[in-house]
Amino acid sequence: MALDFPKPLDQSILNEAFDRGMPHVVMSDAVFMQYRDFIYTKSGIYFADNKKYLLEARIAQRFQSHRLNTFEDYLALIRSPAGTSELPILYESITINETYFFRSPQQLEVMEKVILPDLIRAKMAKGDTSPTITIWSAASSSGEEAHTIAIILTEKIKPVFPTVKFRIVGTDISNSVLNTARSGVYKNYAIRQVAPDILAKYFTQHDNLYHLKQSIKSMVTFHNLNLFDSSAMASMMNVDLIFCCNVLIYFDTESKRKVVNSLYRSLNKGGMLFVGYSESLHGVSQDFKLVHLQKALVYKKE
Repeated sequence: MALDFPKPLDQSILNEAFDRGMPHVVMSDAVFMQYRDFIYTKSGIYFADNKKYLLEARIAQRFQSHRLNTFEDYLALIRSPAGTSELPILYESITINETYFFRSPQQLEVMEKVILPDLIRAKMAKGDTSPTITIWSAASSSGEEAHTIAIILTEKIKPVFPTVKFRIVGTDISNSVLNTARSGVYKNYAIRQVAPDILAKYFTQHDNLYHLKQSIKSMVTFHNLNLFDSSAMASMMNVDLIFCCNVLIYFDTESKRKVVNSLYRSLNKGGMLFVGYSESLHGVSQDFKLVHLQKALVYKKE
């Protein structure tokens, strides 16, 4: 899964939205800090002062559905028991779930040609002739990353290691994108990097939608998980490979340490962690060993 902060909204777009009935109100600095603290405490997502405009615009868009008039009203809602179901929608509103199949080719190639064969052989060397390899897409969004992994396992790994069992888990904080992931139905943008032969083999096309075949969908389980929730993260154990790409950009250093420590605990000894190309664990964790594998960098739990 790949997450990016939404791009700034043009003021004319906001004005048009307000003209359609969205309340034209301004978030005070004091209320902004209350939102920032609340979101940070709940999710670890941190909004710097220069992102106030973004939070203001995104929350203003939520007013219409609840017929609210002020930022204080919405804050009261999400703080209340009645607002529990609204929180995942809020998280989705302030982030963008941008991803597509085969998005990180260098990491995927290293996974296929180096990491998985090494992990499998290491387990077999201990006498397990039918080991299980667990792969976790830790911010899976609408499932393209996890399903890509399933396709690669089917195409490249299973024919070489037929006795190995694979467990692929996708997690995200947003239920709506998880529902898309479970459906396995995608638009043109999601499949734009898929080779024609793979597309024909693993997808069926209906109108302008591409339906992933059940043989691939059945390889992945998806469930809701907040990476900032240490108790929930404790449920993810004995993992061999984690993809957690373009997620740490949301967190400040303290929150990154908390999340990365949880990821470290989830991994088996010798397990690997991928982060986004623009992300680093420098100054965040000294537990991992940074390993250069071909054209990709990966963090190893020794």
